[in-house]
Amino acid sequence: MRVTDIVSQSVDALRAHKLRAALTTLGLTMGVATLITVMTIVQGANLYVEQKIANLGTNVFKIARTPFAVTDFNLVIKALKFKRIEMDDMRAVAAACPDCEMVGATATSTVRVRYQEKELQDINYYGHTANMADIDTRTVENGRYFTEMEDERGSNVCLIGAMLMEQFFPGGTGIGRVLRVGKDEFLIVGTFEKIGSILGQDQDNFMVVPMSTYLRTIGMRSPVTINVKAAGDSAVFERAIDEARLVLRARRHITGNKEEDFFVGTSDSYMSLWQSISGAFFSVFIMVSSISAIVGGIVIMNVMLVSVTERTKEIGVRRALGATQADVRRQFLTESVMQCVVGGLFGIGAGFLFATALRNFTSFPAAVQTWVAVLGVVLSSVIGLFFGIYPAVRASKLNPVDALRAD
Repeated sequence: MRVTDIVSQSVDALRAHKLRAALTTLGLTMGVATLITVMTIVQGANLYVEQKIANLGTNVFKIARTPFAVTDFNLVIKALKFKRIEMDDMRAVAAACPDCEMVGATATSTVRVRYQEKELQDINYYGHTANMADIDTRTVENGRYFTEMEDERGSNVCLIGAMLMEQFFPGGTGIGRVLRVGKDEFLIVGTFEKIGSILGQDQDNFMVVPMSTYLRTIGMRSPVTINVKAAGDSAVFERAIDEARLVLRARRHITGNKEEDFFVGTSDSYMSLWQSISGAFFSVFIMVSSISAIVGGIVIMNVMLVSVTERTKEIGVRRALGATQADVRRQFLTESVMQCVVGGLFGIGAGFLFATALRNFTSFPAAVQTWVAVLGVVLSSVIGLFFGIYPAVRASKLNPVDALRAD
């Protein structure tokens, strides 16, 4: 039999039982939709961590006295006893690191911010050196960054995140307005581009002030984090890390194999932590969602077995008219695969729609990628072939004489 004849007869057989075919397809649609949704959320979460949470470029690393990415809380407690990293350490790295293109510093604490009669609590209060404008990955959307002169003088200027702008100045930028932190007033000179939130954690509830202003308001001995932008490719990046580490080891009198009392963080370290935390979780999540697709395949196999029983006489007639066992197998396999492919396509569409809705209306990230759609089609086709083989073989092995005698 020609392929077109097999496809035509398969379509006719499915049309003869529209409701059964639709319900069978629905089962696989739900399974594939669940899997596609999970995959898009997984990809979106990985992309978000890489681009937003780490907040580092590929050629930027940080140095601090506490670890940046760690699951052992005891290590954090131990690190809090280490000597603080201070501005003098940043200046020493800047002076003795030839492969470091820019060396800046940041510090952070939480404060209450007030504008007129409205007050926001637990706002991240960042101190930055002026060159963090070129090191940090956050983008100034309106206004400007503060200058080196403003940093040196300890000027009371600030930039704010999107959340503060929306809360204090709905419909505007707030540039030129004055915020109050404790007894100090800060003139807003710029606002940052909206970052968004992840799993309910707002990433835009912050304000940035010059480092000298931060140290004056929080305390001159506040620990800082050194931020370094390397001057070239990955080899230069690694050399810059080694040079910065040597400077700090010398300043802290760390010799030989003695353990370092500071930590270096890169975008890879954040991704490594995320993958170690999320890998097992997402594997189980995907495995559970795959069960839905497998259940859909089992439903298709059961329905196909019922179809073989109902169409026993039809099979006998076809065999009597010259159809081979291979012809019968191909027809039933085609019917199975057609249902699965249709169900897979609907599932892909439903999964992408659901993932897009999650991205647009909730804090869950989702990344819709072409290869995930291809995976859905391949998966549905494989399910159709795998679970359609047994019913097809059973149909092809029916004895033509016995089949013709069936009621």
